[in-house]
Amino acid sequence: MSDVYDRLVGLLVNRFEVDRAAVAPDVTFEDLEVDSLFLVELLLVAQSEFAGADLGEDLVSPSDTIGRAAELIERRIATAASP
Repeated sequence: MSDVYDRLVGLLVNRFEVDRAAVAPDVTFEDLEVDSLFLVELLLVAQSEFAGADLGEDLVSPSDTIGRAAELIERRIATAASP
């Protein structure tokens, strides 16, 4: 997986105390039993982690997979890096 995916997993495990064994690219946030408020907080922390990327609080939904979230964040990082 990508560096963004690895960093996102690190946030989930280390900052939000999600069980590492429960995390995989095809696992949805619903599978982790997190709600939309959790996702807003995750995106705020991720925005700080991925400086310069505007991650907006509606970027990811509970039905998205962790892998999909990483892809969406990567796109926002790429957009922020473009002149």
